[in-house]
Amino acid sequence: MLDIPLSALEVAMVQTGARAVDTLRDTAAFAQGVERLGYHRIWYAEHHHSPAIGAFPPVVLTAHAAASTSAIRLGSGGVLAPNHAPITLAEQFGTLAALHPDRIDLGIGRGPGTFDEAIARALRRGAGPTTDAEYEGDVAAILSFLVDEVALGPLPEPWLLASSTAGAALAARLGLPIAVAHHIRPDNTQAVLECYRAAFTPSRWCERPRVLVCVETVCAETDEEAAWRIGPMDVIKAGLLKGLSEIPFPTPADAAAHSFTEQERQALAGFRAQQAVGTPETVMNRLTQLAGETGADELMLTTPVYDLGDRIRSYELIKKYSEATAAP
Repeated sequence: MLDIPLSALEVAMVQTGARAVDTLRDTAAFAQGVERLGYHRIWYAEHHHSPAIGAFPPVVLTAHAAASTSAIRLGSGGVLAPNHAPITLAEQFGTLAALHPDRIDLGIGRGPGTFDEAIARALRRGAGPTTDAEYEGDVAAILSFLVDEVALGPLPEPWLLASSTAGAALAARLGLPIAVAHHIRPDNTQAVLECYRAAFTPSRWCERPRVLVCVETVCAETDEEAAWRIGPMDVIKAGLLKGLSEIPFPTPADAAAHSFTEQERQALAGFRAQQAVGTPETVMNRLTQLAGETGADELMLTTPVYDLGDRIRSYELIKKYSEATAAP
């Protein structure tokens, strides 16, 4: 039985043949649907210059969803510190927290949010990649500004996103809860958690190690239907294996017709085995296993499927199965 909170990561995939504005409109319907189902929180990821993912600022999506819902927690997962002035992030999320008390999270990450080096430099006003020391300074400055300059009332809940032991060490040093990107680098998950828990120092933000694990999750009535729905993401991943980052998000039919090499098939199968894809029973067994292996305090599900209705249906099937199998 899975007895920890379940949450959602919204990546805002832009469907082939659709406009980015259509995806943007879907975000409110998604937030309302996930809240209705009883999920704990929704986070929004920062991406730039991608034909498959909308370039929607997490702070804007958080504000929009907060105005469209009433209780679910909302925030960034994550906003990328090197792309923004620390005081600006503190002001933005501090204001949201004042407007929506005890509902706002500030998940902070390091990556550029794009594979295009020119776009990354534009976001950073010509600067190159951030060093470890610069990133740590940015995160510390954001936290300091939240308390010393911005505090308008309840503060946003800060989290540090990590997929490496370097990120884990920083979260531990600053005493922050950690969100582990198992959906991106599953082979690093255990090392990240071991590093974080071994070095954790309590802070005003967190008294003990606190772990959220994000897992790619697609649930459907049958395994075949789940495989159909995850097909477009398989095409995206296969492109990344080839070094191709500018790939539109295909339809499930186009994905089913895609020709994969044997090497790609093996890589995709290996990745999928570490995520949660299949029927409600299969998915819940995998999520329960992952929670046990990681000792996670919370699981965040990211469901990159083509259709909004199918995406919400995946979350619905998981919740219904969880409630049906819960101990009385």
